[in-house]
Amino acid sequence: MGTEARNPRSYGLDRMTAKEIMRLMNEEEETVFRVVSHAEDLLAVVTAHVAEAYAAGGRIVYLGAGTSGRLAISDAAEMPPTFGVDPDRFIALVAGGGGAATGAIEDAEDDEYAAAQALNDLRLNRRDVVIGLAASGRTPFVVSGIRHARQKGAWTCGIANNRATPLLEEADLGILLETGPEVLTGSTRLKAGTAQKLALNRISTGAMVLAGKVMENLMVDVKAKNQKLKDRCVRIVVELTTATADEAKSALEDSQWSVRGAVRALREGAAVASR
Repeated sequence: MGTEARNPRSYGLDRMTAKEIMRLMNEEEETVFRVVSHAEDLLAVVTAHVAEAYAAGGRIVYLGAGTSGRLAISDAAEMPPTFGVDPDRFIALVAGGGGAATGAIEDAEDDEYAAAQALNDLRLNRRDVVIGLAASGRTPFVVSGIRHARQKGAWTCGIANNRATPLLEEADLGILLETGPEVLTGSTRLKAGTAQKLALNRISTGAMVLAGKVMENLMVDVKAKNQKLKDRCVRIVVELTTATADEAKSALEDSQWSVRGAVRALREGAAVASR
């Protein structure tokens, strides 16, 4: 596998200075952006499927193990505060369960039955989309989960960093992000992980835009859970209306900090005043 091969550019890694290590890693990471760019059309296909599933009331389920699982958890966790979606709409199922979010449970990825059981517990259905992530493209937990999801009628996508692997073949759509050998041999939290992170960023963000969770380029469904986010809400309302910051804040307070509600009230008020 390419991700397990030795990178000839880093044979002398243990003799490099800190600056040389940084330069080499930066140069190698440039590969990631080219790879993700080449997958643009396929990522757009997944994005459209996710948007359609969300609009139809379906869920987006990520499957992963190790680094891939933790990246999935991170992306799913960001969806409620960023786009105001319910926590059960984007779900990350990780080999080893919740404990794998903060610590490595290496043998959990070999459990071929755990993913199927977890999907059954979710009562997976045809409205859902399942996205499997595995640098190797062979992780039993992920591959068996994708196979089971297809049997349940859910649309599936597999994202891997090695070509001609089971994950790419089992999914309805396979996306190869061929990042090649890592600077530190086999450490797929580096280039492979970065590529997967970028892919998830594009899919989830693009899908929420298509699903109407954004006005212009503004997060109108952001949850104002702290002062920083309240300040952001004020700026968004000011951008989308003719209100001052004080007027925007007052409208937000009246709407329980709903940006959409505040914008609607201010626009309706402005329309009445102009008659």
